[in-house]
Amino acid sequence: QVQLVESGGGLVQAGGSLRLSCAASGRTLSSAASGWFRQAPGKERELVAAINRSGSSTYYLDSVKGRFTISRDNAKNTVYLQMNSLKPEDTAVYYCAARQTAYSNYGYYLGDYGYWGQGTQVTVSS
Repeated sequence: QVQLVESGGGLVQAGGSLRLSCAASGRTLSSAASGWFRQAPGKERELVAAINRSGSSTYYLDSVKGRFTISRDNAKNTVYLQMNSLKPEDTAVYYCAARQTAYSNYGYYLGDYGYWGQGTQVTVSS
């Protein structure tokens, strides 16, 4: 069993930056491909960025490419999402997710992830 806890959300002006952290307990995140999803009011949850177990491969939603960076620090058992040049349309609750250890690569769908954090609110003002 693994528990994920997100932190780093908040209110920021357009053009600003935030770094989200996802800390794991109960099992090391270094054995899990991970992803960051977001859900805006009235919209479906979508995959924003993902990273494979080794950190050698990443995925980004087209609208965040060049602005967001996902990374992992296995020594700290933490996955990060650095968000730069934030836009009002990035406003959402951001969720960290991890796959089970049988999968070395990330998935693209909610059902691919077995472990979820509680979410952290990101609000970008114009």
